[in-house]
Amino acid sequence: MELKQAFGTALKARRLERKLTQEDFSDVSSRTYLSTLERGKKCPTLEKVVELASVLQVHPLTLIAESFLALEPDQTLEALLEVVQREAQQA
Repeated sequence: MELKQAFGTALKARRLERKLTQEDFSDVSSRTYLSTLERGKKCPTLEKVVELASVLQVHPLTLIAESFLALEPDQTLEALLEVVQREAQQA
């Protein structure tokens, strides 16, 4: 699975969990573009990730983390967050 497909999987799963339609994102994205993202055909900009996350009412890092968890299903959220925390503290 490619990263853009993993992002699409995470985005769609979170959208369905929130019981939102693609049309509910019309203030930040067209239905066609959202569908393209969910099918893993395009990769969003960082600004678009922020906008999509705001509609979902989650932090943008949540979508990104869920994408990497979909990409690497053997990795746990805890292990991923440990890596991020360690690297962020080194900065």
